[in-house]
Amino acid sequence: MYYREIKSAVPVAEEDVQQLQETVKSILARVKNEGDGAVRYYEKEFDDYDPPFFRIREKQAAAAMEQLPAEVVEELDFAIEQVTAFAQAQKDSMVEFERDIRPGMRMGQRIIPVASCGCYVPAGRYPCLTSAVMSVIPAKVAGVKRIIACSPPGKTGSINPGILYTMHKMEVDEIYCIGGAQAIGALAYGTETMAPVDLIVGPGNQFVMEAKRQVFGTVGIDFLAGPSECLVIADETARADYIAADLLAQCEHDPNARGALVTTSESLARQSLEEIERQLKERTTEAVARASWENKGVVAVVGDIADAARYANEYAPEHLEIHTSKPREVLPLLKHYGSLFIGENTAEVYADKIAGPNHILPTGAAARYTGGLWVGMFAKVVTHMEVDDAASLKLARYAETQGAYEGMDAHRYAAAIRLANLKS
Repeated sequence: MYYREIKSAVPVAEEDVQQLQETVKSILARVKNEGDGAVRYYEKEFDDYDPPFFRIREKQAAAAMEQLPAEVVEELDFAIEQVTAFAQAQKDSMVEFERDIRPGMRMGQRIIPVASCGCYVPAGRYPCLTSAVMSVIPAKVAGVKRIIACSPPGKTGSINPGILYTMHKMEVDEIYCIGGAQAIGALAYGTETMAPVDLIVGPGNQFVMEAKRQVFGTVGIDFLAGPSECLVIADETARADYIAADLLAQCEHDPNARGALVTTSESLARQSLEEIERQLKERTTEAVARASWENKGVVAVVGDIADAARYANEYAPEHLEIHTSKPREVLPLLKHYGSLFIGENTAEVYADKIAGPNHILPTGAAARYTGGLWVGMFAKVVTHMEVDDAASLKLARYAETQGAYEGMDAHRYAAAIRLANLKS
């Protein structure tokens, strides 16, 4: 083994996973069959929430700003500007084309936005005020015509005013105060008062992620985003207090969040463990953060930075920080991560809140095959072709031969009939 863990995570029991799957399956089936009635049942059961209607009216959304301090409004407006600018830069990198691949064979691609999407905005323990911004803005920039947002009721008995303000500011088409697996079911299958969508995006707890997994195929999804993760790569020059602060910033999200450190210095590893314990006692969110760290936290020691990068690539974390003396030199070694933070002063929490790059990122090692939410996830790249007679004659010969060899006689004939006509 090229690494040694001085703190390990507690393994997840298989029966816990199976119970989660069965619970979510039951919720989704009931929402699919009973619609609004099932949504109401689960909202009352889980959130003690039983309003006259779940859709937020325009007047209520517009009034959210009045409940917020001026500085919060200013910061949320700044976040919208930042995320919009970054999303627009992403869109500008996407190109349509049409060209002659060979004489007489004209081929191309178009970029077409999906018709509708549902943005899930979590707000369980803490309202992450910019989560709506991160999902809605890329959809807007992509050109999605119908955008729905769902978020669970908070302490006010409705959607958190900060989240609701951003939804109204961004002109979300439909806003619903619904949370959990029941919200995912409503978005996927539709109800009497909500038409289904084509794509569901956004982070959430284990119930939301399992629901997204189970409805995939009926609708598209971005990826499974949650619970939160952060891995720090560090050498002997790193600051233990920075490492502890950044890991606990992830741990306070959820008891199932995962924080990890891989370092070339055992001394730093031990200092970081001590610093985490010290900082935990100072945090108002200690209960959640401690549960996460004690059950899911990992500290590993490796021989060199190359091994640290290997560890990171195998872990494929949602967030990856580099706290080394020469962080740019580590960059070429890193292949699998949701978002990367280069240098100890590039705090992951900046991207969580306002910086611009999207904070909805793959978890559970999904970064091995996908990046984070971006404009391109709200669009379909579709191809087309057009051939002239000479090119059709050439292609028909190949297609007829191949169809005959494969035993697909209708394929062979579809080519042969054109071949005969073009030769005549």
